[in-house]
Amino acid sequence: MKREAVWMRASILLAMTFLMLPVSAFATDVGKGACSTGMSRQLDYWVGNWNVTSPGSDYKGVSTVAVSMDKCLFTENWDNGKGHIGKNLFAYSPDDKTWYGMFADNEGRVHIFTDGKVDDGSAVFHGPSRSDTGATVLNRITIRRVSPVKVERTWEKSNDNGATWNTVFQGDYTRAKE
Repeated sequence: MKREAVWMRASILLAMTFLMLPVSAFATDVGKGACSTGMSRQLDYWVGNWNVTSPGSDYKGVSTVAVSMDKCLFTENWDNGKGHIGKNLFAYSPDDKTWYGMFADNEGRVHIFTDGKVDDGSAVFHGPSRSDTGATVLNRITIRRVSPVKVERTWEKSNDNGATWNTVFQGDYTRAKE
């Protein structure tokens, strides 16, 4: 029994050692710079600090969009100013030429977007989720560049497999003065 305990501790220490190593310790030069040009740069217009409002409401939030992981991952951190915060991730896969996204917030919601298309200052992401009753709901997020200092983002949901869409959030992003 004592030998098993020693083996278990050694295994845990070895696993922790690998987890603490930087990813670059395992990387090769094959993918280096793969995201610095081309399709992976199509959301660059959205990078920055933003003030977010919603037409017809008193919504006033903030958003920061940044790139990381050798410019392969776009991360949006948002805060609605009332305690609701979230993180949204977007990345382009050159393997299947598709954009992917994931949204998570501090209220336990997670949405996965597996069918994204980005071109000419407009991005559209699709993904399924479930309603409170367990029914399938389709989600569609659109991020559209209006000007160098303005971006619009719309979140729509469909309960009828995409036949009709209802807007659940419209955000007007205005670049924050730095």
